Amino acid sequence: MFTPLADNIDVAPQISLDQVAAAKAQGVTMIINNRPDGEDPSAPQGDDIAAAAAAAGIDYVAIPITHAGFSGPQVDAMIAALGKAEANGGKVLAYCRSGTRSTLLWSLAQAKQGKNPAELSRVAANAGYDLSPVRPMLDALSGRVE
Repeated sequence: MFTPLADNIDVAPQISLDQVAAAKAQGVTMIINNRPDGEDPSAPQGDDIAAAAAAAGIDYVAIPITHAGFSGPQVDAMIAALGKAEANGGKVLAYCRSGTRSTLLWSLAQAKQGKNPAELSRVAANAGYDLSPVRPMLDALSGRVE
C-alpha cells in the first residue's frame, strides 16, 4: 500500500483515515501531505489527516504542491521535515494524489543535500516513478551533471 523510496521514507497515493493507523503500525512517525486541500473534495482533506495523525501520535506536516510545480521554499520545507523525522529516528510517509509529487519533492530535497541525481532516478524508477520532469532541477540543485 505504501511504496518505499529508502529505509526511512515511503510514498503513497492519497491516504484514507484508516491508513493512518496502518502507517503507525508500519513505524511511520511523520506524515507529509503534498496534496493541496480542495484538489479532490471527496478525499480526506489535510485537517482530517492531521487529526487522525495526532490521534495516532504521528507528526503531520503539510507541504502542498500544486500542478504549477516546485519552489525553493517547498524543497527547504521537505528537507526540514525529513531532517526532523530523521533526528527523532523516525520514518516518513509522504502522499499526494498518486505519489509522484511526493517522490519528486523528496528527490529535489535529496539533490539539494548533494545526493547523486542518477542514483535518485534509479531509486525512483525502481519504485515506479519517473524523475525526468525534474531532472534539470536535480542536476542544478546537486551541482552535478551526468
